[in-house]
Amino acid sequence: MMFSLTPAIDRLTAFVSASHARACAFLLLLSLCAFLPGFSTLQPIDRDEPRFAQASKQMLETGDFVDIRFQEEARHKKPVGIYWLQSAAVKAGAALGVPEARTQIWLYRLPSLIGATATVLLTYWALLAFLSPPLALLGAALMATAVLLGVEARIAKTDAVLAACAVASMGALARTWLDWTRSLAFVPSRRNWLVFWGATAIGLLIKGPIVPMVWGLAILVLSASQRSFRWLKPLRFGPGLLLCLIVALPWFVAIMVKTGGSFFAESVGQDMLGKVAEGQEKHWGPPGLYLLFFFATYWPAAAFAAMAVPFAWVRRKEPQILFLIAWILPSWIVFEAVPTKLPHYVLPLYPAITALLLLAVVNGGIARHRRGAVATATLVVTVPLALMAVVIFGNWTLDHAVPWLALPFFALVLTVGVSVVAAFRRLEFEGALWRCVLASLFLTVAIYPFAIESLRSLKLSPRLAQAAKAAGCADPAVITLGYREPSLVFLTGTDLAMAAGGTQAAAFLDQPGCRVAFVESRFAGEFDAALAASPVKPRLLTTIEGFNLNGGRKLSIAVFAKEPG
Repeated sequence: MMFSLTPAIDRLTAFVSASHARACAFLLLLSLCAFLPGFSTLQPIDRDEPRFAQASKQMLETGDFVDIRFQEEARHKKPVGIYWLQSAAVKAGAALGVPEARTQIWLYRLPSLIGATATVLLTYWALLAFLSPPLALLGAALMATAVLLGVEARIAKTDAVLAACAVASMGALARTWLDWTRSLAFVPSRRNWLVFWGATAIGLLIKGPIVPMVWGLAILVLSASQRSFRWLKPLRFGPGLLLCLIVALPWFVAIMVKTGGSFFAESVGQDMLGKVAEGQEKHWGPPGLYLLFFFATYWPAAAFAAMAVPFAWVRRKEPQILFLIAWILPSWIVFEAVPTKLPHYVLPLYPAITALLLLAVVNGGIARHRRGAVATATLVVTVPLALMAVVIFGNWTLDHAVPWLALPFFALVLTVGVSVVAAFRRLEFEGALWRCVLASLFLTVAIYPFAIESLRSLKLSPRLAQAAKAAGCADPAVITLGYREPSLVFLTGTDLAMAAGGTQAAAFLDQPGCRVAFVESRFAGEFDAALAASPVKPRLLTTIEGFNLNGGRKLSIAVFAKEPG
């Protein structure tokens, strides 16, 4: 049955790729299908997402859009761009009547959704410099359904927007390089330099030097091959750098004045150089870890991309292949050398890997008979099979439940995965890759709206925030003892107090007004002893049990309330 997909895939591809407008409309629809399931229902993911969202929320609360703070703590790690985008999204949501807009995490995720969708569309645009429209369409579809981009589209932080900036700048750089080497099938636009520098300027405000690092390393490799930098002349470095200064410099000057230079000391000296010196926040990893990450984060096309490596090596001196290698390899080496390892660091390099894969496909560089090729292709099946086992085990272990609604979609993923391997064995490589797109869409539905939603134990912060709302007053003062994840601050309020011990939590409840305390079970004895000496006897509203992924342990948290009076 699945083999009959081939004619339908061929007809759809021919129809959609007949014009760029159709291709973009198709990719927009595909991106929404890939990114929207679970987008609004997924709880804030600790710890980075609620830190970004809370800092943006505090900008709206204080009206200070220069300094970046998480409660009273200065958050001088990243530039301000993503906070401005998130604040604008929330403000627009509030203006349109979204209830409790400032605590709706999906509003803060809108810039990431837009950034991920832009990454898909820009991948299509970038790949047109290397491939025919039907193959560029396939490449963009593979990016839309790559696991890592789907994750970043649903998390309110920098990386989806950063990826869009990186792809735009590298697409413009590719046109300049391929035009110089007479390898471009069309004349690049005279505004190509504006795309390059506009994306760079936005990237500077999103995550500092990452975008310039990616294109800067590529430029060094390519210029070394030519023994000249003359090919860069169409990019107009003088006006381009001026544009970057106009866009980025005002905020950098403002934050320097406001913080007395401490922003740069913390963002460069502690955050960026700290990542280089040692693994930050338990994110250390050995060199080579990104290669292991790759087969999961670039699923479902990762197995086929690995098969394209011999092709890329043999034809490495050709202008197209050389550019893609220069896009991938130097930055990949830098990320592998840095002790801090996070999967999303290499996301800006994935469009280039996609282009290499498709160039290998169209030029006969994927060898089905190469040793281990079919076994590698079966990763399309084994990765979701392993994920299904983890999901079922997690649901049963934590909540004694089975995610029944997810299982039919897992079955569809495995069925399509088997057809991917069959198409590969028949040498239908493009058909196999389009089937990969379909398999990923089914996996998205299995995971986000069904499998993750069924994991009630992981929703500690939302359940605690809901318990505080049930305290019997509109706006209670809240303190937490033990459990202090950033998501709890985001959901309960900026003024959430953090108790150092049971005595402080009991004293907090003794103050006037409606008050709520969250008390983790390991502090229960100390808290009860402090309450015994207090005239105030709060009532126990509920006890919430769950699992904290960051601590890796089960928690039991009692919710106490004292009504005003």
